[in-house]
Amino acid sequence: MKTAQVSSDTPRPVRGIFLIIGIGLFLAATNIADSLDLTMLDNLHRMLAERFPKPVKTPVVIVGIDDATIQSYPEPLALWHAHLGKFFKAMAVAKPSVVGVDLVLPSRSFDALVPGLDRQLLEGLAAARVSTRIVLGLTTDGDGKPREIHAPFLAMLPRDAIGYLLLPIDGDNVVRRFNEHLGRDGQIVPTLVGQMARALGVVPVAGWIDYAYGAQKDYIPLPEVERWVAMGDVARLQAAFSGRPVLIGNVARFEDRLHQPVNLAGWETGNGRSVSGVLVQAQILKAMLNGGLLRSAPRWLLIIVTLLAALCWLLPLRLPGTIAAIALAWLGLYAAAGLALHAGIVFPVAAVMITVALAFGGRWLFNTMADLRERRRLREVFGSYVSPQLMQEILAGRMSGDLEPDVRNVTIMFVDLRGFTRLSESMAPRDVIAILNRYFEHVANAIHSEGGTLNSIMGDGLMAIFGAPKPMNNSCKPAFAAARAILTLMPSLNAELEREGKQALAVGIGLNVGEAVVGNVGSKTRHDYSAIGDTTNVASRLEGLTKVLGTPLVCAQSVAAALGFPPELVSLGMQSISGHAPVDVYGWREAIVK
Repeated sequence: MKTAQVSSDTPRPVRGIFLIIGIGLFLAATNIADSLDLTMLDNLHRMLAERFPKPVKTPVVIVGIDDATIQSYPEPLALWHAHLGKFFKAMAVAKPSVVGVDLVLPSRSFDALVPGLDRQLLEGLAAARVSTRIVLGLTTDGDGKPREIHAPFLAMLPRDAIGYLLLPIDGDNVVRRFNEHLGRDGQIVPTLVGQMARALGVVPVAGWIDYAYGAQKDYIPLPEVERWVAMGDVARLQAAFSGRPVLIGNVARFEDRLHQPVNLAGWETGNGRSVSGVLVQAQILKAMLNGGLLRSAPRWLLIIVTLLAALCWLLPLRLPGTIAAIALAWLGLYAAAGLALHAGIVFPVAAVMITVALAFGGRWLFNTMADLRERRRLREVFGSYVSPQLMQEILAGRMSGDLEPDVRNVTIMFVDLRGFTRLSESMAPRDVIAILNRYFEHVANAIHSEGGTLNSIMGDGLMAIFGAPKPMNNSCKPAFAAARAILTLMPSLNAELEREGKQALAVGIGLNVGEAVVGNVGSKTRHDYSAIGDTTNVASRLEGLTKVLGTPLVCAQSVAAALGFPPELVSLGMQSISGHAPVDVYGWREAIVK
């Protein structure tokens, strides 16, 4: 069997999407993102419970044993037979649809302590079983074995009137779901709330607790029920309980507490998310009777959405766009998860959100690294062909073949070797090139160090621009500094040449400042960045005057003025130049060069 393989010449951006898909599918298929999913699920539960509560058609009534009840009864809970007997007699009169007991009845008789105690509870159970279904709560010991209930109490009820007070707890110690597959090897263990649902004709299925039905607004204290029984207030009993499911349990602030995503006790404040177990049981039953528990989205849907999220790799964006795209995608996924939750489906989106971030962020990082590699390659290949200023503009994307000309105030420098033509006639071509390269190394370094753009090298001469492409406030200062550096470096270069038995070199420098048209000059396939105009022509003529005036540097009076007439320059008056009106010029003091 042949297998398809990704060839090595597959474009790297395309190969990258396979990595994102692999990571996304791994996240979707494992439990790595569960913690983040549960955190988002809790936040959505709280938001829906507060802002979009669902209507409750079949409420669950809670008879609570609160702190006041515990303090008002002198007996310990194990001896509350009389109180519980009265409660069951009240249920016999009120006729609720089912009664769940979130309490553990005694495992033995206490008649030896209080004669007739068992009879009081038995009479209540006997009376209640005639008019309603009763489900007793059962717990287990440390070894997982059921804790026994005194046999006469069990004998009063059918076999299916027992339900375990067990709930699945997530890894963060929070109860968020209902599931009766709690036994060894996933065997079904009938639970209190599951048995109550069965008594009402509802088949309990595993699912997530729906908190959108809101918190339990109130409960009826057990002493209040006893008081109604003592008063014979049948109307109030029936108004409170008739036809409704009832749960009796402990609602004291520090008893039988479970952690929940929301506060289910509407009468409590400041308790965080720790609520009484009977409230969790009531919330599960409420969800079962009013639309059902929440269902998990199918795994295949999560995989499809994750694959779609991985396709975000194909959308290359810059950093601001990448951040905005991730934020919008996350907001959309969070909103979709909220809508799904309100519709009864738990859709975990953490894996999808991570995949989106990896896709957008990974593509941006890939493009950034590719750009850096390309810039480094361009710098290595063309760095010696163009000025650093031009290279920076090219790498920044501000230079292109169709760059529009621009009028700039610039300083133009022309530099030329004196008598090099005659000197080169007596030298081998390789020696000529070697000397020129050493000379241009000095000159180019001086120009580039001052931010100038070395425009072109023509034989033994060159042209440089200061003030373009990067603007300068006073381009004369760096231009003059570069000229001074060239003249200062020439003695050291000449000393090297003389030690090698070669003739010393002399230079001529012309400087002029003014407006010029700068931009790409040439064709689309071959062009130079240059400065055109009278300012450039005059600078070239001033360089030629260095031969006539016997000074290594000649600049226009406008350059000297922009420099504040430095002591290195001396006025040479008005000078005639070819093809132009006379120009007021300044020259370099020879004493400074020596």
